[in-house]
Amino acid sequence: MVKYGLDYTRCRWILPLLLGIGVIFGIIALAGRGWLESQTLPYVQRASLWQNCRRPDQGGEWSCESLMNYAWGRAAAATYLVGFLLLVICFALAIIAFAIDTLRFNFIRGIGGLLFVAAVFSIMGLVIYPVKFSSEIDMTGINMFSWAYGFGWTTAIMEICLGFFFCCLPNYEDQILGNVKPTYFYSSP
Repeated sequence: MVKYGLDYTRCRWILPLLLGIGVIFGIIALAGRGWLESQTLPYVQRASLWQNCRRPDQGGEWSCESLMNYAWGRAAAATYLVGFLLLVICFALAIIAFAIDTLRFNFIRGIGGLLFVAAVFSIMGLVIYPVKFSSEIDMTGINMFSWAYGFGWTTAIMEICLGFFFCCLPNYEDQILGNVKPTYFYSSP
């Protein structure tokens, strides 16, 4: 990407595309019911960010309770949701930044800083949830934090990595814009 510059049409949209993938993963984590699941038969418990469901036996009905009745449930949901909203804002700002013909590198660095703030909020929600869930809610059987919780962590890791990339990209402004003379390592005899 640095070799051809950000004006190279295929490389220009890689960062907004990766942010878009992070937004999709965040939506999956917010809507997914697989934050916590029973690991072995009979499957008696499953939880999302919003509710905890139990089943007394294999063929019984699931009974669900809202995690919003707990202060920690509201805190986990709120902090993860704030991190997700900041990620969506960064995605919109990245589309605007890369759609402009002349890149504003300070604007790009600001997106990177905002991504770090989003990562902090997401990680706070992802840490509050398992710590308080396992200490305040009775769990029967063997349980595991599952696929939707993993999508939440993937979103947080993408926010951190893309934050570094957005912050470091302006350091290579001359190379990206093609303002550097090529260096030749050939010497004449």
